[in-house]
Amino acid sequence: MSILKSTVISLMMVCGVILVGCQKQAPEAEEIPFVMVTQPTMSHEEQKSYAGDVQARQTTALAFRVGGQITERYVDVGDRVKVGQTLAKLDIKDAQLQLNSAKAQLENAQSALKIAEDEFKRFQQLLPSHAVSRSQYDAVKNQYEAAASTLKQAQAHYEITTNQTTYNQLIANKNGVVTQRNIEVGQVISAGQAAYQLAIDGEREVVIGVPEQAIGQIKVGQNAWVTLWSKPQDKFAAYVREISPAADQSRTFSVKVTLREGQSVIQLGQSARVFFSQNIDNVLSVPLSSVSANNNQAYVWVVNQNQTIRKVPVSLGAYGRDSVPILNGLNATDWVVIGGVHLLREKQKIKPVDRENRAVTLSAGVKP
Repeated sequence: MSILKSTVISLMMVCGVILVGCQKQAPEAEEIPFVMVTQPTMSHEEQKSYAGDVQARQTTALAFRVGGQITERYVDVGDRVKVGQTLAKLDIKDAQLQLNSAKAQLENAQSALKIAEDEFKRFQQLLPSHAVSRSQYDAVKNQYEAAASTLKQAQAHYEITTNQTTYNQLIANKNGVVTQRNIEVGQVISAGQAAYQLAIDGEREVVIGVPEQAIGQIKVGQNAWVTLWSKPQDKFAAYVREISPAADQSRTFSVKVTLREGQSVIQLGQSARVFFSQNIDNVLSVPLSSVSANNNQAYVWVVNQNQTIRKVPVSLGAYGRDSVPILNGLNATDWVVIGGVHLLREKQKIKPVDRENRAVTLSAGVKP
């Protein structure tokens, strides 16, 4: 009897559990979300950017003023140099021999002038007494004048040769950084052949290449801003200093953008990107966060008068930094959702608020 009673009680408990599980729970009421909305603006900030690299505004090629063989080299690429610093030297043996020869020629000319001068003075004394003829006097005078000219020539040659013996040292004429080296010890170079390329201390600029279809939108003096690949979060003010009048082989125009700031932290050769901004009026634009796409068709969510939303296909223009122009599909009086667009669905009812979380009252002109 006890076994039958316990079995009945167990069956009643199981049935109770099953009945409770089969009961349908009442659906929870759908939560109406607060959604931030805005109306399209009538202007659009168009932004374009171009990649480039940091260069010195002024560079110079350093070269020996005479030819010869490199005997010593003191600096390399990346070294910082100062005015008056010796960068390299040439073999001075040939220059020293030329100097010795010029010195000997100078001494010979000085002796010849001394003899001609003494002879001329004697003939000056003898001419009044007619001890010498006029033609003899004139000949001696010509010899004296020729000796004086020869001495001047020898002096000039000696000074030139003396200078050339000092030209065997390549001296830095500006403070800067060596960006290129074209010589090696033992190499024979000619006068004027570039030995080093020096980036002079001072202003830095970014050199970019602009395609021919966009070069007309850039003007000298136009403001810009620059970011570095290594520090994309930092922005540096800049301006366009120079635009090449002709395209290069890549069919782009070289544009030099000078930095207004950041000279102390920006290094030569760093990769950079230059940004140009331009405001375009009478163009509807919406924030980038309001645009989504499905099957390659861009769309925005527009709020109806009854606070439901509908998906509106739109045609877009060129993307800006914070906004995108709407070429077709949207009116200036429409209210557009600007956040969480991927979480919404067609005909969903929302509570529209503006950027300051204030409730938005929809105008009567908005149709469902």
